[in-house]
Amino acid sequence: MEPVSEGVSGPVPEDVSEPVPEPVPEPPGLAEPAPLGVDRTPTGVPEVDARLDRLADADHLETSGHLEVYEDVHGGLRDTLTALDRRPGPPAPGPRPLSAA
Repeated sequence: MEPVSEGVSGPVPEDVSEPVPEPVPEPPGLAEPAPLGVDRTPTGVPEVDARLDRLADADHLETSGHLEVYEDVHGGLRDTLTALDRRPGPPAPGPRPLSAA
């Protein structure tokens, strides 16, 4: 048998070659933003309805943009509720008239 010298090129036996990896399928592309189609019944309070209508803006944004819309709507609804506490209520009852004895 002849000694094998380093650096000598020649045919590589098939059983020594590396296996060919199978192709990896491409991941599906990102879906385009789409409305959820959630129905909403108006509340009759213009400030609240305007804030809830703002939620529809998220339908046309990537997921990363939803937080800004949600925080804006939440802040607006919180402000509307806080304003209810500031509205003046009915006047406080005054002193009772003295009854004639």
